[in-house]
Amino acid sequence: MAHQPLLAPFAALRPAPGRAAEVIAPPYDVVDTDEARQLVDGRPHSFLHISRAEVDLPAGTDAYAPEVYARARANLDALRDAGVLQQDPAPCFYAYRLDAAGRSQTGLVAGASVAAYLDGRIRKHELTRPAKEDDRVRQIAALDAQTGPVFLVHRSAPRLRALLAGVCASGPPAADVQDGDGVRHRLWVIADAAQIAALTAACEAQPALYVADGHHRSAAAARVAAERGETGHARFLAVTFPDDELRILPYNRIVRDLDGHDCAWLLERARERFEVTTAPAPVQPAVRDEFGLYCDGRWWRLKLHETLLRQSDDPVARLAVSLLHEHLVAPVLGITDPRRDPRIDFVGGSRGLAGLLAPVDAGRAALALALPATGIDELLAVADAGAIMPPKSTWFEPKLADGLVSLVLD
Repeated sequence: MAHQPLLAPFAALRPAPGRAAEVIAPPYDVVDTDEARQLVDGRPHSFLHISRAEVDLPAGTDAYAPEVYARARANLDALRDAGVLQQDPAPCFYAYRLDAAGRSQTGLVAGASVAAYLDGRIRKHELTRPAKEDDRVRQIAALDAQTGPVFLVHRSAPRLRALLAGVCASGPPAADVQDGDGVRHRLWVIADAAQIAALTAACEAQPALYVADGHHRSAAAARVAAERGETGHARFLAVTFPDDELRILPYNRIVRDLDGHDCAWLLERARERFEVTTAPAPVQPAVRDEFGLYCDGRWWRLKLHETLLRQSDDPVARLAVSLLHEHLVAPVLGITDPRRDPRIDFVGGSRGLAGLLAPVDAGRAALALALPATGIDELLAVADAGAIMPPKSTWFEPKLADGLVSLVLD
């Protein structure tokens, strides 16, 4: 079989000119069903009618029920029939620029090689949950399309950056829209054969790409390709951004109960491993050995004893989230498997410390833990080692928009 490039152009299904604002939606996995129902109110063309199609079925419908996937396909077909979504006539690349919080990041939208993903040239760093992966498999199979882009990262590449900058400077974008969080999304179509060849070569020069967000989508795409006997040439929808343009926010924790103990007991046990000091204001740590603890309406700063901050060649052991688990979450709180233990939950950094405290102040949790953000170099080191990050270690912001570009399967 002929060599398959790491990234390749494809004929995207995307909003017709001037209709992106009607279509784009948050990623399916950052809103729950109730939030999705509110977001589609008055928006008949919102992509949530496809990515969270239970919003069009009676309240209480299981989000994984067969009728949800059937409704998603019907909704997708309806948007195509109405001309709201149109497919490009020939394979293209697409430049995707996000502007948020005074920052800009520019990526390349492409079809990523499933074979490269399976061979480890597109590297992952998380385990997937079977139920969520099965859901994405059924969604892709029902739609005959991949509608949620996988967020990839590449190491800074001057040639690729210059090519994309040239595209963005060449003329107005095909889509220019602001989402509900104030993030600006712009998309340029790259149809010129010479530009496509140059971009393909620049991507081939990359030794590896990394899955930043979208492990369930990429794993599901690989499964669908295998089921169809297309692994060798199959593609999955992806956007790759340079590592030096990304913003990673903390991924904080709440714990629902103290297993019969109180906050004073927790602080006493924490002092065995941490220097514990009261904090007059909310604590947002910036270094890997410091954490914020909120309990009984007060903040404490936890700093790991220096004798416990051993150097390690293991990139996972060096992570802040690993240190917190090793020295507090497991031995003190008794939560050994945060992936499955219902006593612990996770709060993305986009909600801020106010969003972290809300469930504690409302009595739905006993304490909150604020973590420093994982660095992009730490993530790449884990992926390069073939290791797995602890659950909920990174929160990338801003999020990509669903509906701006979709990949229709052949």
